[in-house]
Amino acid sequence: MTSVHGEMEFSWFGALCDDDYEQIGLVNQDLRSSWEHCRNIVVDAEKAGYDNILLPSGYSLGIDTVSFASSIAPLTSNIKLLVAVRCGEMWPPQLARQLATLNQTLNGRLTINIISSEMPGESLGGPSRYARTLEVMNVVRTLMKGDRIDHDGDFYSFHLDAPRISVEQPVDARFYFGGLSDEAREVAAQGADVYLMWPDTEDEIAQIIDDVTQRAHRYGRKIQFGYRCHVVVRSSEEEALQAAHHLVAAVDAEEGERIRSSSLDSRSIGVRRQAELRDTASNDGFAEPYLWTGIGRARSGCGAAIVGTPQQVADKINRYRNMGISAFILSGYPHREECMRFAREVLPLLRSS
Repeated sequence: MTSVHGEMEFSWFGALCDDDYEQIGLVNQDLRSSWEHCRNIVVDAEKAGYDNILLPSGYSLGIDTVSFASSIAPLTSNIKLLVAVRCGEMWPPQLARQLATLNQTLNGRLTINIISSEMPGESLGGPSRYARTLEVMNVVRTLMKGDRIDHDGDFYSFHLDAPRISVEQPVDARFYFGGLSDEAREVAAQGADVYLMWPDTEDEIAQIIDDVTQRAHRYGRKIQFGYRCHVVVRSSEEEALQAAHHLVAAVDAEEGERIRSSSLDSRSIGVRRQAELRDTASNDGFAEPYLWTGIGRARSGCGAAIVGTPQQVADKINRYRNMGISAFILSGYPHREECMRFAREVLPLLRSS
């Protein structure tokens, strides 16, 4: 699908990190991350017509992303897999070979979500961590394309030929990357193909798009933009609000704080901004029309949802599209059920607009 902004991509979220609930905070064993449960989400998302699906990664949560992607790849035929990799945890040449192999299994349908992570048990300051992330991105991209790498950086020194699989079948997979700090934006400007944003007001989103566009231009690059957000879609606005409030009804303030603080990224600038968005929202939790921050009371990371009828949700997404966002990674609870509802009631409105 194309628009004035180019190719559009609508993606769903694969719940690999123990983040699937009827009500957030109440553990349902049937919804915990397992190969079978996450496979069903991917298979359903492909049947429903999504373009891509994010397979997230967390060291202490859920199941391993690359292993899961490898196992699910032969069960898919059209949907792309957006495979999250935690840079600090993997040796870059081996990561490049793993991803090239996965891309071959997918027949070219691999996309990559770069996470600027620390090593398990490591504590590395933001500037150093992002500098290492950029090195990893450059090394992995070079080797996946089948080119020799001659690199002497602050964290890695490699003088290697590319693995045979990349030489014979070069990979030019898109890198998706997010982060709100100045260092993160610089890394995105230099190495990302799609800069991912969490929910925010339209004015703030416009400022971020302008800033990252200008940074990329200084490096002679163009960059696309993505938006990661929850959705709550119901046939009426009243039903949507009821469903949204039901999601967080089981979590009190103390439990919500425990959930948020337990996340690996709980101190990041992006997470702090989600808290600010929530704190400055109106009494009903809306930061602006249809953007509800109440879901952030019970989870870390992406902390807002587009809430409304199918047409209201589609209209809100189209406003973002008109701002220049071309990739949307959406989620809802329970993930499999909301995946099908959104595909049935909202995707047709977006595909036709």
